[in-house]
Amino acid sequence: MSEVERRSIDSVLAFHSAPTLLGVKCANLISFDRNERTMAEYLHELAEKLSASGLCAVQLCRCRARTLVYIYNSKMLEAWLDMPQVRDFLAEYGYTDDMSTDEKLQRLAGRMDCGSFPHEIGAFLGYPVGDIRGFISNSGKNCLLCGYWKVYENAEKAQRTFDEYDRCRAILFDRLNRGLDLFQAVK
Repeated sequence: MSEVERRSIDSVLAFHSAPTLLGVKCANLISFDRNERTMAEYLHELAEKLSASGLCAVQLCRCRARTLVYIYNSKMLEAWLDMPQVRDFLAEYGYTDDMSTDEKLQRLAGRMDCGSFPHEIGAFLGYPVGDIRGFISNSGKNCLLCGYWKVYENAEKAQRTFDEYDRCRAILFDRLNRGLDLFQAVK
């Protein structure tokens, strides 16, 4: 993989997962339009570099020319998925308390289909359960606010979160623009 291609993938990753890379959010999902060999090589390198920071990267789905990569902070994700309202919500979709985080991610990957996502994916991205339920019951319409997700409850709190995510993106891109590579920038 060329340096230009690596920097391009790093920029996409930084843009879509800055809050997770900087330790503010439990997870992000990024869609890449790279060939399979390039993504396999990049994911291998990425997983090695992220593991030192407690972050993980897994391929959740690959369809035609798109690869969906899930970046997550393992401790933050485990804590989030262990919250009673999240656990109860996921139980409705067949995720059991005795499943490990890896098993839950395998189940999620198995439920994904090209062009559509299972509704519970929002729980794996740290979205409030009330907003996930609102999205489901409203078929994605009638939201109070649309940003990093569609908001159906507590728009003010969600806006503060969106602003924080925007700040993470700005901080990370400032570091990248100063010449740091992605992994220097997130330290």
